[in-house]
Amino acid sequence: MAAILSESLGYGIVLGFGLVFAGIMTLITMIQKRFLGEKITSEEYMAAGRSVKTGLVASAVVSSWTWAATLLQSSSVAYKYGISGPFWYASGASVQVLLFSVLAIELKRKCPNAHTFLEIISIRYGRKAHFVFLFFGLLTNIIVSAMLLLGGSAVVTALTGMNTIAACFLLPLGVIIYTLFGGLKATFIADYTHTVVIMIIVLLFSFTAYTTSDLIGSPGKMYELLQQTASLHPVDGNHEGSYLTMASSQGLMFGIINLCSNFGTVFIDNAYWQRAIAASPHSTVKAYLIGGLSWFAIPFTLATTLGISAVALESNERFPTFPNRILPSDVSAGLVAPNAAVALLGHGGAVAVLLLVFMAVTSAASAELIAVSSISTFDVYRTYINPMATGKQIIRVSHAVVVGFGIIMGVLAVILKEAGIDLGYLYSLMGVLISSAVLPVTFSLLWKKQNALAACVAPIGGLFISITAWLVCAKLYSGEITLATTATDQAMLAGNLAALISGGAISAVISWINPDNYTFDGTRSLRQVTDDSNSAEAPGSDDSSEDVTTSAMVDEKRGVKEATTVEVAKLKEGWGFDAEEDAKLRKASTFARWSSSTMAVVLILLWPLPMFFSKYVFSRGFYTGWVVLSIMWAICSTIAVTIYPLWESRSAIGVVFKGLYESVTRKRSTSAV
Repeated sequence: MAAILSESLGYGIVLGFGLVFAGIMTLITMIQKRFLGEKITSEEYMAAGRSVKTGLVASAVVSSWTWAATLLQSSSVAYKYGISGPFWYASGASVQVLLFSVLAIELKRKCPNAHTFLEIISIRYGRKAHFVFLFFGLLTNIIVSAMLLLGGSAVVTALTGMNTIAACFLLPLGVIIYTLFGGLKATFIADYTHTVVIMIIVLLFSFTAYTTSDLIGSPGKMYELLQQTASLHPVDGNHEGSYLTMASSQGLMFGIINLCSNFGTVFIDNAYWQRAIAASPHSTVKAYLIGGLSWFAIPFTLATTLGISAVALESNERFPTFPNRILPSDVSAGLVAPNAAVALLGHGGAVAVLLLVFMAVTSAASAELIAVSSISTFDVYRTYINPMATGKQIIRVSHAVVVGFGIIMGVLAVILKEAGIDLGYLYSLMGVLISSAVLPVTFSLLWKKQNALAACVAPIGGLFISITAWLVCAKLYSGEITLATTATDQAMLAGNLAALISGGAISAVISWINPDNYTFDGTRSLRQVTDDSNSAEAPGSDDSSEDVTTSAMVDEKRGVKEATTVEVAKLKEGWGFDAEEDAKLRKASTFARWSSSTMAVVLILLWPLPMFFSKYVFSRGFYTGWVVLSIMWAICSTIAVTIYPLWESRSAIGVVFKGLYESVTRKRSTSAV
């Protein structure tokens, strides 16, 4: 794809816009500190006060889950498999967020003062299991960060001609700055801003393609163009070669790969646990359910617009690759959406895609930075290096990790780029590498019988099984093991399924042989860091009170043990344990299980599979309804994650504006005197 925008514009957006945005986020952090009385203690920096409301958490979840792949890879599978691609991308990656609501509320019940999910592993299973999940947790963050920069740099380079290496290092720069100053709360505010921009651009493309475009302009015209393209380039594995059917064997295969791999990148990514940690207990379930359903609209609507438009407009002279089709390497690199945007809106479309990708990369990168910072601080530094670290020391270490990992992200992306690994390959591979840890992590909160041996062995054993299945399938299917043969859908499907199933199976067998009977009293005893010089004492504590296991996620030096009965009783008495509150959380947990499971069954089974087995090819009217549904879903999602958070925070916003007004008028009156 030839660059349509100037290189200077690329640097202007990536570097200039990034720094301006970082400045704005830093200013907002300072305003909050002044007018809302927020102090950046270690707990505030890492947990955002544990009181964030539903709308803002939902917006943050959407932003964190909107990667470069969400925008680019979803359009690529639409281009390859037709209308089934956007659906399988959206459904196969939204059910994880919906189901995670169960873990989120159980976290509030069983370890309300956690900073990372690894603390739970350490308290319950000890050091060995902690090491195992520390490896998988950091590996997940590394893979996600690499995907963000691989996809983002590919689009920036394709649209502007900007140097790829420069893009890899400059894209995270602004993120590093505002994350340094504001911590997790700053990422929430940035996430909200990013989500607003992303939703507006998604709606812009949708309304342009289906209402105002002189090339398409209506669902009916798109329908005709897709039928014409199917006669010229029928889709292998689709019923009648049509782009307008859910009866796509390759689309279904991708859906299964997508489903398996994305369990790992939600359940093992500390970024999603942190959002649960930061949420108010009564906001947690609603936030993840709203977030999951709202996120569905982004790949579903955008890919049904740009991915399908690329198919329809390839034969038009305004399409960037005309008269040729998009190269398979460019499809895998995520360049379908930029090509379609240029065909629809020219230079304006290119700028919109550039902003879209910039917002997706930087918002998700901020989540990964603070996630790695928390793990490095609480699960490495405070656990194995300085168990009695103060709040100030924790913040200093966090700052160092944010800067260090920001640089590492760029280095890793460049290495993978030079090795020939692109966004599409890494997206399909991630489940092979990390999904064996999904069910063991889930069991750690939901199943009292999983023992320490199972927690240690299952993820590692599952990883060996998944890699073996992946490589053996590549060899059997293609006759050799190369980068190309290991990238086939068959090989990736085998590896992803093996990872998700084997991890849970190994854990179940070992635990049934020698079941544990864990009570979660140890995890409930975990205390917040209360030694910040500018922070208030914890409720119910005084200077003479004994510290109930300052941090229960301890190694042998600090005594790996579950809290004693006396300690737990002291915990309940001194930290406001409330049976009535626990009953409310139990009720919320039950609601989360039923609602998320029902939604998952609808999105994965009841909606798509009847359409697959019936081999139904969309009529003009049905396709029009499908498009209208995608746009309406996007509009509802926009309201949920952009307007609702403002409504919830109206009181705080009013306080800030009142404070700003009083400050300005006071200065004016002082100047007049």
